[in-house]
Amino acid sequence: MYLKRPAGGLAFCLFYLASCFTNKYVLSVLKFTYPTLFQGWQTLVGGLLLHVSWKLGWVEINLCSRSEILSWLPASVLFVGIIYAGSRALSRLPIPVFLTVHNAAEVITCGFQKFVQKEQTSHLKVCSVLFLLVAAVCLPLCDTQFDPNGYLWALIHLICVGAYKVFHKLWKPSSLSDLDQQYINYVFSVVLLASASHPAGDLFSALDFPFLYFCTFHSSCCASGLLGFFLMLHTLKLKSSTTSGQYAAWSFLAKVITASLSPFFFVMTANVLTISCLVISGVGEALLVYTERTGT
Repeated sequence: MYLKRPAGGLAFCLFYLASCFTNKYVLSVLKFTYPTLFQGWQTLVGGLLLHVSWKLGWVEINLCSRSEILSWLPASVLFVGIIYAGSRALSRLPIPVFLTVHNAAEVITCGFQKFVQKEQTSHLKVCSVLFLLVAAVCLPLCDTQFDPNGYLWALIHLICVGAYKVFHKLWKPSSLSDLDQQYINYVFSVVLLASASHPAGDLFSALDFPFLYFCTFHSSCCASGLLGFFLMLHTLKLKSSTTSGQYAAWSFLAKVITASLSPFFFVMTANVLTISCLVISGVGEALLVYTERTGT
């Protein structure tokens, strides 16, 4: 079976859906487009909750080796790029479009494995990656809501995601766990985004935000921070308790549910060609899940 551990997988899907929708609401409906502040807030909440969980003994974090912490910092830089560019892109693009471009990051990892590491890659996996690439390339040409800045930030997000995955494959220390890495990412992101908020102009521009003192805005920001933290925990838990194929299947299901429901809550204009690109991307990711499951 593709979908094992239904309780953990369904919880992951729920947090994925809720996190995407909450972020989209803050970014596109309330139009809080100050990513150094919004992403800084989310990583601050995540970092604080993870630190408290560590001190209470609920999770185990081991940061003894300074050299390994420093060697992980390039990944933390890419992590900041992922969340910053992702925030910019999601504020301008519909969720299904954003996820379609996001999925194309697999092109980078597969290309690195095939052409740099010279690994054997099955024809089915190459075909699935080509589906993802074709969908991501053709989508801007078919999109009736084409936003050049949105697609530019989505491209940067894609590159950072692909580079992060490649770095993670190459960097295999024995002492830093996934939680250790995420803790370092949180701390580094808070410091970097807080430092960049003034030069980027977000710090003072946010003072003119029309919903700054509204409870809706405050509750949405709190929800985004909490949901992001619980999504991270459930992601790591699901990865550690299932095979890579099973995790890929749950991730695929979460994206399908989120993309399918989003047009009912957020404005999206689509034509036949746009929908075709979304379907092609879905088929490509489904084939990737199959290759992960079968090891082909």
